[in-house]
Amino acid sequence: MTPIIRQYVKQDLADLMSAWENASALAHPFLTAEFQDKVRQDIPSLYLPNADTWVAEVNGVVVGFVALLGNNVGALFVEPPFHRKGVGKALMDKAQAIHGDLEVEVFKANSLGRAFYSRYGFELLAETVHQETGNQVLQLKFSA
Repeated sequence: MTPIIRQYVKQDLADLMSAWENASALAHPFLTAEFQDKVRQDIPSLYLPNADTWVAEVNGVVVGFVALLGNNVGALFVEPPFHRKGVGKALMDKAQAIHGDLEVEVFKANSLGRAFYSRYGFELLAETVHQETGNQVLQLKFSA
């Protein structure tokens, strides 16, 4: 199964939000409902208008997305049934083709995300504290 990677359009919002909701629930069980509610509101109103967003489509349905702020991966979420099936890699390959070197912040407690980025070849730059949640965050870099 090879997903189609294409630019996000407004009609993708419901599928994109579903991918975020389902993948975030799996990857971020440590985040508060209040913080998740804020992110849920900010995605369509704040993040998407300011990001270069690409979606992965399988059989006409958006199953994942990557949102880029320059060479920074602001978000990468894939519907859980499509994890470890090449969808996330295809999205990162697109990001890497556009920008070369990439950076991303991932919660230290997000073992799924950390494993993915490690497999892709990201390396640790720094460890900081996420101001809004107080959780540890790892800053990672991929060098093309």
